[in-house]
Amino acid sequence: MSKAALCVGINKFKFLPQSSWLNGCVNDAEDLAEMMEKHYGFESSAITVLRDAKAVKKTVMAELNKLVDTAVAGTANHIVFTFSSHGTQVPDTNGDEGDRLDEAFACYDINNSGDAWDPDTVISDDELAALFARLPKGVLMDVVLDTCHSGTGLKSLDLIPGRRPRFLPAPTPRAVIANESKETRSLRDMVRTAKLSTPVLMAACRSDQTAADALIDGRYNGAFTYNFVKSLLGDSTVGRAEILKQVSKGLKSGGFDQIAQLEASTAAGKAAWGA
Repeated sequence: MSKAALCVGINKFKFLPQSSWLNGCVNDAEDLAEMMEKHYGFESSAITVLRDAKAVKKTVMAELNKLVDTAVAGTANHIVFTFSSHGTQVPDTNGDEGDRLDEAFACYDINNSGDAWDPDTVISDDELAALFARLPKGVLMDVVLDTCHSGTGLKSLDLIPGRRPRFLPAPTPRAVIANESKETRSLRDMVRTAKLSTPVLMAACRSDQTAADALIDGRYNGAFTYNFVKSLLGDSTVGRAEILKQVSKGLKSGGFDQIAQLEASTAAGKAAWGA
């Protein structure tokens, strides 16, 4: 099986105050890339890692499209996209969201445009769905998102030393108030347009939870990514659904409230990661 991957990790942000920076996202990207190369048969030349300033939206989308192009061209039949950064929300512009909000993922150049985040600096769930729709039949795409899907519970996580949420509220108080009671889309919705080859999505938490950026064993990581890598290195033959159980168990034992999520077909859930 030919393989290719794009791993993105963003701790620092060009236009955000340092108080909004993260600590473990670059480690996440590097740990996942190393795991794929050393334990899952990915060639180092087939893995692209974008860190901090290299991960502006234009570059991330160009590399993500290039990754999908390898599948469309038939040069890779297993592709992986991992993204560790802040999650946020932006106004829905095409009317497909009942809550009038799209889920979005912060790039290095995230910046505001009035009350909302500038769409040219974040990746929306609609943009990911459009990419998924390009996947040809028979291609396996694993997507790993270590971000928040909601701002619920932000204050409680911030009270714990060494931990902070991977979520950015809207850039103005007025927009925060307007959005704070809204529901966000599910992982299932994010893959709704993928008709031929549905990607497998693993996410750090439920849509009403926050994902932790945390100091674990003396080193910063996403709590989800730390436990995900640990589980995959333990037994590479275990199915994705079982991996998810192991990750959730690890999160719980570490004192994290978040519950990891899997969106996959029954067959993909039973299959080992990368198979």
